[in-house]
Amino acid sequence: MDKETIIEYSCLLQNVFINEGMNPALATALNTLINIIIVGVVVFVLDIIIRKFIVQAFKAFSVKTKTTFDDYLVQSNFPRFIAHFVPLAVVWYLTPIVLLEYPFIQSIAWVAINIYLVILCALVVRSVLRTTRNYLQGKERYNDKPLDSYIQVLMIFVWGICLFLIINQLTGYSVTSLATLGAASAVILLIFKDTILGFVASIQVSVNDIVRIGDWITFSKYGADGYVTEINLATVRVQNFDNTYTTIPTYSLIADSFQNWRGMQESKGRRIKRSIYIKQNSIKFLSAEDLEELKKIQLIKPYIEHRQRDVEKYNRMVEADKSLLVNGRNQTNLGIFRKYADALLHENPAINKDLFLMVRHLAPTDKGIPIEIFCFSYDKNWENYEHIQADIFDHLLAAVPYFGLEVFESPSGSDLNKILLKTT
Repeated sequence: MDKETIIEYSCLLQNVFINEGMNPALATALNTLINIIIVGVVVFVLDIIIRKFIVQAFKAFSVKTKTTFDDYLVQSNFPRFIAHFVPLAVVWYLTPIVLLEYPFIQSIAWVAINIYLVILCALVVRSVLRTTRNYLQGKERYNDKPLDSYIQVLMIFVWGICLFLIINQLTGYSVTSLATLGAASAVILLIFKDTILGFVASIQVSVNDIVRIGDWITFSKYGADGYVTEINLATVRVQNFDNTYTTIPTYSLIADSFQNWRGMQESKGRRIKRSIYIKQNSIKFLSAEDLEELKKIQLIKPYIEHRQRDVEKYNRMVEADKSLLVNGRNQTNLGIFRKYADALLHENPAINKDLFLMVRHLAPTDKGIPIEIFCFSYDKNWENYEHIQADIFDHLLAAVPYFGLEVFESPSGSDLNKILLKTT
């Protein structure tokens, strides 16, 4: 059916009204209104039919294919948006016919149709981008990449282009005008300042591999301590270990300092670094009787015997007066305890001996002398790691009295009461 025939049919009621004696202007207006209602109903019904047909066709097609990309297309409403183009084409074709007698209203309708077309195209592009993101997130190669950031950046460009086109439709100003672009750029820079910073940050985060989805990070400034679950253009979402969520501005990842535990998770062990504070007045030289008693501890018996032979050899050489223990060389209970802790770590199957292992004596403090344990556990799982660490220090704290040493502890109220009772 050609356009002339359609115009003839559209004017049938108008001719009837005029033949019945109605005012021509009123007949034209009434005819146009009836035609608009008819077109609206037809387009509405057509939209429902086409949408159901295309959606069902997409679903049937996606079930038969092996790829999941088309499944994600259905989930992102791509078929629904595509279906809207058919009714829009009908409206685009019939508008000049229905509004033939009203050029001004026709021009307004054309603007509305063009704006709707621009928005519909943007929705289709958004649907494709979301589908691409969901599809790539299912690939192991991309599941730790900040895909949301890239999708959001592309969508900003898409909506920016749509905004220029809509302004062009509403005002008639050319989008290629230098002044128009300059003003629009200034407005965009002002409005989307944080977004632009986030975009730059997300690119740097990705290129420099600073943070991935699934990394454990600690960001004290924002109270974040947990796993990264999402990286997008504006924020990074962290699920803390208490199951709360913290959002961090993406730009902060390159502007501020934070701790990423990925290196530990990818290494061969997790570090144990903790100290036991020994009372300084409990440290002493060991007499022969003390050494014989400590030889009963199997882990350090070989060390005591070997070390004592060297000490005695040196003392004979310098003719040390051993009527006082301070003369010559002597073994101390703290020194033997350090060797015991070192031997205990070497005997522990949960400790990685290929990584750094050390028991060291730190500078004295007002809380005593710190004896620091520095080693790495094979198991990096947090719960198991804490159990390994607790087992080591449980044993060492229980072993301290066997060496004639005391662990420092700040006095409590009951301790002060005991002192007062003794003095009264």
